[in-house]
Amino acid sequence: MALLVIMQVFCRYLLNSSLFWSEELARYMLVWLSFIGANVAYYRSLHPGVDLLTSRLTPCARQYTRKLVHGVTMTMGLIMVIAGSRFAWFIRFQITPALSIPKWVILAVIPLCGAVLFLLALNFLLNSREEDQP
Repeated sequence: MALLVIMQVFCRYLLNSSLFWSEELARYMLVWLSFIGANVAYYRSLHPGVDLLTSRLTPCARQYTRKLVHGVTMTMGLIMVIAGSRFAWFIRFQITPALSIPKWVILAVIPLCGAVLFLLALNFLLNSREEDQP
């Protein structure tokens, strides 16, 4: 994505010829990268969290809180799958202006990453043990 933007700037300002499709492609790449990156961050437990309350809980209460968070994450994943699929279906006939590809291809990242998020949360929920977590 960064190389694409650099190439666009080079072509526009030095060659005086713009790559008309590069901005649209870079925007879609950023959207896909954000959704995939959110899943990777969740998998690696890198999302920022506020532990002001949970640090004061008993170990048993902390475990229930973790399970609750994973349950809420599963719900969010399901919402992404359902709402993302409905929206992708709704715009299935629209075509992107510069790339001429169906917009549902771009928006397919929402239900796909929602499904991955659901499965990751389910895995964490089923395999969470107190001794594994600080």
